[in-house]
Parts: sequence; C-alpha cells; structure tokens
Amino acid sequence: MGFTKEECLKYVGENDVRFIRMQFTDIFGQMKNIAITHNQLAQALDEGVLFDGSAVKGFAGVEASDMLLLPDPGTFTIIPWRPQQGKVARIICDVKNHDGSQFEGDPRYILKRTLKKAQDLGYVFQVGPECEFFLFHTDSEGQPTTTTHDTAGYCDLAPIDQGENTRREICLVLEEMGFEIETSHHESAAGQHEIDFKYSDALMAADHIMTFKYVVKIVAQRNGLHATFMPKPLPGVNGSGMHINMSLAKEGNNVFNHPEKPGELSETAKQFIAGLLEHIKGITAIANPLVNSYKRLTPGYEAPVHIAWSPMNRSPLLRVPSPRGAGTRLELRSPDPSCNPYLTLALLLEAGLDGLQREMKVPEPVNVNIYHLTPEQEKSLNLERLPSNLLMALEEMQKDPLIQSTLGGHIFTKYTAAKAREWKAYDDMVHQWEIDSYLKAY
Repeated sequence: MGFTKEECLKYVGENDVRFIRMQFTDIFGQMKNIAITHNQLAQALDEGVLFDGSAVKGFAGVEASDMLLLPDPGTFTIIPWRPQQGKVARIICDVKNHDGSQFEGDPRYILKRTLKKAQDLGYVFQVGPECEFFLFHTDSEGQPTTTTHDTAGYCDLAPIDQGENTRREICLVLEEMGFEIETSHHESAAGQHEIDFKYSDALMAADHIMTFKYVVKIVAQRNGLHATFMPKPLPGVNGSGMHINMSLAKEGNNVFNHPEKPGELSETAKQFIAGLLEHIKGITAIANPLVNSYKRLTPGYEAPVHIAWSPMNRSPLLRVPSPRGAGTRLELRSPDPSCNPYLTLALLLEAGLDGLQREMKVPEPVNVNIYHLTPEQEKSLNLERLPSNLLMALEEMQKDPLIQSTLGGHIFTKYTAAKAREWKAYDDMVHQWEIDSYLKAY
C-alpha cells in the first residue's frame, strides 16, 4: 500500500492488471463499487469516474444525481482471489459532486475533516479495531443459515474449532492485501471468531475495517460458509462487537501516558475519556446502527450496558488495557461491526477532543463487576445506561449538537430519517415470539 498516482499506473502496466474496482462506502456502512478497465485508470486518477448518486441510498436525489468517484492511489492493492492472469485491483475512492466540489455526504470525507481538526491541534488519532464475526453453514441453495457444527469456545482450537482453516485463509489473504495481522482466535460463542490487525492512523483503520469485512465474506463464501457481522444472530450467546482501541499522539509521543500519574494516565487521557462518556449516548445510534444491535447490548453477554470506565475492569463501557507506557490506549467496548467505521471514528474523535477543549472532569472509575450490581448499588454509583433500543438511541443522537455538527446536515438528516423508518418497520411487525406467547393465551 502507499502507491502514488505514477506508481499506480506503472504497476498496472507492468503486472497485467486488467480491471480496477473503484470502491466507496455509503452513509450506512455498505461498500459499493464500479469497475473500470486498466485503460481508463489514468483518466480516473486525474478526473474521477461519474456514477449515479441517486441510486445510492442517502446520497443524492435524481435532480442532482451525477457524482464523481475520485480514487485514492494510496489504497491501491491487488485482489488476491481473482485470476492472476489479467489481475483485478481495487482502489478506495472519495465521493465528490459532479463539478469536483466536496460532497458533504461522503463518510470518508467526514472522518478526514475531523482528522484535519485534530492535526491542526497537533494530534494524530490512532486506532486498533477488534472485529468479531460468525461463520455459519449455507443450505442446499447456498443461502445462509444460523447453524454451525462448531462447538468451540474462547481460544479453542481444532478439531472442535471447525472454522480454523477459514480463519487462517482470511488472515493470509489480508496479509497479501497489505494488512499486518496481530492475532486471530475463536471467540466465546460457537461459530464466532475474531481477527485483530495492527494499530494505525484512523483513516487507514477505517479503510481496513471495510476491506476486512469484504474479505471475510468472500473467503467464507469460497469455503461454503456464510460470514455475518450481524451483532446478535443467535439468542442466548454473546453477540459480535467491534471494540475500538484508540490513542492520541503528539510529536510521535503517546499523550495518554504519564508515568508519574496514578495508573500512568495523563490528564489528556482523562479529559478524552470524559468527552467520550459525555457524548456516548448520542454516538450510539451510529456505533450501534441496527435494531439488532441492542439485542447484544444487554446484561450477561460481555457487552457493556452502563456508561462507566475503569483502568482494568472489563464490565464497564470503557477500559484502559495493560500494558501502559508507550502503548497506553483506551478501549471502547460498545461499537459493533455493522457500523460505518468512518462516521463512528469521526464521532469518537470529536467527542474526545470536546473533552480536551472543555477540560472535562472524568468521573470516578468503577472497579467492580457492573454486571452483578443490584439496582440500589447502580443508583448509589450514579450510573447511567446506554440507550436500550434504536429509537432511544436516535432520540439521544438528535439531542446532541456535537453529533450534527460532526456529521453535517446531509448525513444527519438522511441517516436519522432512514433509521426512524427502520425502527417503525420493526415496531409494526408482529414477531413469532408474540404469536407463541399470546395467540393461545388471550
């Protein structure tokens, strides 16, 4: 990775690259693409590629539908599973208006704008995601099911971990695409897996998350499986989260660390934590964007429910993992992998910077197992809870001015309207549980 425009063109010419996939992400976190041939790449890099923005949910209306994809040559990479004779590559694109001006509804632009704000203050925002997913069987017609022969638990291995070979193949493909994989393992639920890749600057991390989800689904499909990043596909077991590890660097130094302070945490880190806790209710509708997301955020399944932090304890929303020193970081445990990573990371950074700029005071850490608190103990600690459904999360989002100012009017309006419709469709539906519970009884 890290090609310049000229290096991109040279590589394509010398390595039999015939097709290039121009990839971008819509406001709901879905990857899209348009393919061009190698002969069109030079023009695409200079002028962009036109597409119909009105056909992408949340982008443009038919009255202003022509939009441009402008490739970022630094994201050029070969797609390893495509033919190696007449290779296929991909480039991640920024989305522009037809005249080349900035399109305010491009999620990647929202993150880049926020990163520029941090950069102007002297900060580099660094991120390490922990992406969980399930591998399920498909039926005779290739459609996904929620069944698995896998009976493994946390960090188990073959033969009970029946996804081990697929997980290894995913890691190898990702490495071919420029990822540095740190760890991979079986997660707590049967059929559940996690792959972690190297800490990086936030834009690269968001690009990597989108590529990661794409690769996982393709490799699973090639192995006769279905990979899902749905937060809670099965009742009674842990759901899939995407914990976000984050830190701020200034002049190459981690400003969250202060060896002489309690817990080695600087005031900068504490103010950043305070900002996150202040705005997390409003951020939740972006970080946990589905009706299904809130089936995961319930007590008893290792997902956070309360708005609290701790230097070590895993039950609160936010913790400070060990070791500290140059590796000091904050781990936010609420986001799930169905979210749009560009918007989520932009909001987390804006919330943290708000904490710094307003010099917010962090609340006392909660160092007990929150899952086991009685309602009386919870009240005595003044603990608030995350929104418990998508409707509540949307209401919190609309009350927080920081969310709207970060996302901008276009995304804020389109997103909240679409998610309100999603909630209403769910709320209007009569579910099987209701039939089973009430049809005979009443």
